[in-house]
Amino acid sequence: MLTLLISFFVLLFLRVPVAISLALSTIFVLLQSDFNMNMMPQRMFTALDSFPMMAIPGFVLAGIIMARGGISRYLIEALRSWVGHLPGGLSVVTILACAVFAAISGSSPATAAAIGSIMIPAMISAGYDKRYSMGLVAAGGTLGILIPPSIPLIMYGITSEQSIGDLFMAGLFPGLALTGILIVAAIFYAKRNGFKGDEPATMAERGRKSLKAIWGALLPFIILGSIYSGIVTPTESAVIAVVYGLIVSAFIYRELKLKDLRPIIVESINITSMIFLIVAAASLFGLYLTNAQIPQEVGRWIAESDMNKWMFIIIVNILFFIMGMFLEAVSIILITLPILLPILYHFDINLVHFAIIMTINMELGMITPPVGLNLFVVSGIAKEKLGEVVKGVIPFIVLMIAFLVIVVLFPQLSLWLPEFMKK
Repeated sequence: MLTLLISFFVLLFLRVPVAISLALSTIFVLLQSDFNMNMMPQRMFTALDSFPMMAIPGFVLAGIIMARGGISRYLIEALRSWVGHLPGGLSVVTILACAVFAAISGSSPATAAAIGSIMIPAMISAGYDKRYSMGLVAAGGTLGILIPPSIPLIMYGITSEQSIGDLFMAGLFPGLALTGILIVAAIFYAKRNGFKGDEPATMAERGRKSLKAIWGALLPFIILGSIYSGIVTPTESAVIAVVYGLIVSAFIYRELKLKDLRPIIVESINITSMIFLIVAAASLFGLYLTNAQIPQEVGRWIAESDMNKWMFIIIVNILFFIMGMFLEAVSIILITLPILLPILYHFDINLVHFAIIMTINMELGMITPPVGLNLFVVSGIAKEKLGEVVKGVIPFIVLMIAFLVIVVLFPQLSLWLPEFMKK
C-alpha cells in the first residue's frame, strides 16, 4: 500500500493527470505480485458498464447547453429584477443563479463558469471588491455538487450501492440551507460595506423578465420532480434535460445555432471523458484493495482500537479536507469509499448522511488551493492571479466549515426528506 501511495503522489507532483497516475501506480504494484493481469481490462470495462453512469454525460451536456443557449442569462435577468434591489442585490442574484444552475448541471466548475462569466464583470462594474466577487462565485459554484442532481452523489451511489434518488433528496435541504447562509453572508457584507442594490424593478418589468425566463426555470422542477415522483430514473431525467434544453435554446430563445453544437459536444465529451477515465483507473485501485484485503484490515484495526464514532468522523473530515487540496471529487470518492465502507458499517453510520458530509467536503475541495477546480475557473474568467482568488474565497471556506459541523451534528437535515418520501 505504501509503495502504491508513494508512486501515485510522485506521478501527481510530476503533473501526470490524476487518472493516469492512479492507473500506473496500481499497475506498478500489481506487477510485483502474481496477479492475473488479464483481469485489469475486464475490471475497467465493468466499472464503466453501468446504467447510472450514463446520467453523468447527460447532466454535463445539459449544463453546457444551458450556459450557451441563453437559459442562464435570462434566469439571471429575472432573478435580478426580483432581488436586485436588496442590499448587495447582485451578490444575492449570483448565489441564487448558482443554486438554480446547480439544479441542472450537477457540476461545480460548470456552475462557476456559467454564472461567473456574467456576474463577475457585473459585480465589479457595480463597485464590488474584485476579490470578494471572485470568492463569492467560486463558493457559490460549489452548490453544483450539493444541490441535486450531483455527479459526485451519482458516483457515491454507484460505489456504495445506495439509491441515487435517496442521495439526491438528502442533498436538497442542505443545499438550500447553504444557499440561504451564503445569501445572509452576502447581505451582511453589503450592509457593512455600504453596497446598495439596484433601483427596484416595476412589476411589469418583473413579469416580463420572469415570463422570458420561465422556460429555463422549469427545468430543475422537471428534472427533480420526475425523479422524486418515480416517473423516470436519474439517467432518463438527464436525457430529458438535454432534449428540453436543446428545444428551449434553439426554438424558443433561438440563441443556439447549428454551428454551436460542435463546441458544445466537444466540451461535454472532454469533461465526461475525464470523469470516466478516473472511474476506470479507480476500478484498478479497487481491484488492488480487494486483492490485498485492505478494507478488511483497516476495519479490523478500527474494531480493535479505542477509536469511537465521533473521533472517526473528525479524522475522516480532516482527511477529506487535505485530499481535497490535491484531488477532485470523483477521485476522492472512488479512492476512499471502498476502504471506509466497512468502518461506516462498524460504527453504524448512515450511508446517506455520510454522503452529504463527504459531498460538503468535496465542495470545500473545489475552493481550496493548490488545485481547487473552481479557483482555476474563476481565475480564468476574471483574468486574475490564482492567489487573489484564494484571498477572496477564504471567508467562504470558514463559513462552509461551520456549515459542515452543523450537518455532522444534525443528521436529520440530510435524512428527513428521504425518510419522509418513503412513508
